[in-house]
Amino acid sequence: MNAINTKKLAELIKEGKEINLIDVREVDEVAAGKIPGAINIPLGLLEFRMNELDKSKHYIMVCRSGARSGRATQFLESYGFKVKNMTGGMLAWEGPVE
Repeated sequence: MNAINTKKLAELIKEGKEINLIDVREVDEVAAGKIPGAINIPLGLLEFRMNELDKSKHYIMVCRSGARSGRATQFLESYGFKVKNMTGGMLAWEGPVE
């Protein structure tokens, strides 16, 4: 499974790179704060909403600790998506939140 750490992701955001973040936490968790620009698709709905994603784009999956986003990464990879898991999740994120 491909992964990216929080420091590398923060660098990419600071550099203004186009980043497609998907936060797979539940709606109430995301309400407490998410990485700016992240789209919320709870893990339980990912299978039903993956038609909203574009296989030509790269995605970074985010959750609280990295476990759920790891499952989401493996799931999407099995369908041919280009995906990375943000290791450590929001617990390790030191960048801005909205």
